[in-house]
Amino acid sequence: MRHLFILGTLLTVVLSCTSDPKLRDYSLGSVEITSILEDSTLSIRALELGSEYLYYGSSDHLGKIALDKEVKLSLKPLKLTSNVNRYKNVITYEDKPLHFRAIEAVRGDLLAISIGSPARLYLIPRKSNQPELVYEEAHESVFYDAMAFWNDKEGLAIGDPTDGCISIIITRDGGRSWDKMNCGDLPPALEGEAAFAASDTNISIVGDKTWVATGGKVSRVLFSGDRGRTWEVTEVPITQGEATTGLYSLDFYDEDLGYGIGGDYTRPNENTDNKIITRDGGKTWEKVASGKLPGYRSCVQFIPNSEGTELVAVGFKGIDYSMDSGRSWTHLSDEGFYTIRFVNDTVAYAGGKGRLSKLTFRK
Repeated sequence: MRHLFILGTLLTVVLSCTSDPKLRDYSLGSVEITSILEDSTLSIRALELGSEYLYYGSSDHLGKIALDKEVKLSLKPLKLTSNVNRYKNVITYEDKPLHFRAIEAVRGDLLAISIGSPARLYLIPRKSNQPELVYEEAHESVFYDAMAFWNDKEGLAIGDPTDGCISIIITRDGGRSWDKMNCGDLPPALEGEAAFAASDTNISIVGDKTWVATGGKVSRVLFSGDRGRTWEVTEVPITQGEATTGLYSLDFYDEDLGYGIGGDYTRPNENTDNKIITRDGGKTWEKVASGKLPGYRSCVQFIPNSEGTELVAVGFKGIDYSMDSGRSWTHLSDEGFYTIRFVNDTVAYAGGKGRLSKLTFRK
């Protein structure tokens, strides 16, 4: 959403259930934060974990960092080194760096779409740092917010409305070509409805099923059960009515259990009616933890292998953890981040303003 780009802010999402949860043999009690990158120019709202690299999108470049140290042998002079390699790719348009908030790693290739007009979607091959422009769209309202893939060939990116419906572009060939869906095949957008480019997490995919969170003056969830060919929309009981309110992040643990968090980033401590849960695949949603912490957060993720009971949410106000499917939360840290991705059930990477960090969660 354009005003987020101007003011630079975000939010979160979570998960919750009213039945007694089956917990792992421990709950998280603290988080250790290890700096990977620190740079005042960084503003990281998109992260992707590949098999070899951690990819990120920032305010003026795309980057990737090797997950493991790379050993190199130089014969002239004879020298053996072991370092973590970082690659930085600045892509410009009309001599200005493009800003990327939606990215996806597919078979080692990186796909990234810029915000603003014209939206420019690039594919950077695994063995090259030369970006290939694969899609371009010019419109005064164009602003793409998130990207996700169903498999190695099929994926989508979503953005603010341009002609009366939420923008959805789809690829069926691994990102080498993209087609925009006609508004006649999508639910009409309501006045003031858009999406938030807060953390690249307002799309959630499980199998062939897809959920998309919208926000703003109207906040709803779009659903497709057939990899983006047909869509329907569901109203949700989340706070809305202002351009800065609504759902910011969405996550599904399986085909039934999903959680969303929203609110108003200009009033980040407010926590009434800002969290919702579904147990039937998004057919119905209900409020949960209303009036309880946390308030505004920009990203939420289920912890892997937690049976859907454990969640971590991050935002510029800190890091929070739930061990009961989002019914209650523990504040772990005041350190601010915009987005987070888990490697396993104890290790994650998080990006934010001026930083990229490794998070290790402890009992």
